[in-house]
Amino acid sequence: MDPGDLFGIANLSVLPAWLLLLAAPRWKHTSFVAGILFPVILSIAYVVALASHWNEAKGGFGSLYSVKALFANDWVLLAGWLHYLAFDLFVGSWEVRDARRRQVTHWAVAPCLCLTFFFGPGGFVCYLLFRYMLGSRLSNA
Repeated sequence: MDPGDLFGIANLSVLPAWLLLLAAPRWKHTSFVAGILFPVILSIAYVVALASHWNEAKGGFGSLYSVKALFANDWVLLAGWLHYLAFDLFVGSWEVRDARRRQVTHWAVAPCLCLTFFFGPGGFVCYLLFRYMLGSRLSNA
């Protein structure tokens, strides 16, 4: 199977976990499935893709141009994408758990989850701002 095929499979594979976070955040298995199981599977795929093709890659992490050269290898690029998928899902799962601990209505967090799914760190920052504003509102009440 080539990296393009695996890219498509990986993208589709995370959808059930994200749907659980959005639609069933209080189900007893959601936290494990979305916050541990899927990120671990994606992380293992990351390690396999990177380790099995690292010797073919040129470039490195010393400069933007080195990283660009590194990601010119499709397998390393796939590994980078798996990295994003795993960490974004892990962060989204944390957002749901944190909101639940703070007794925040889930549907108020859902837009932040969508942003985390599509824009990773942007959604995380959105959630942190939401959490800060909510905390300020609660402390002023």
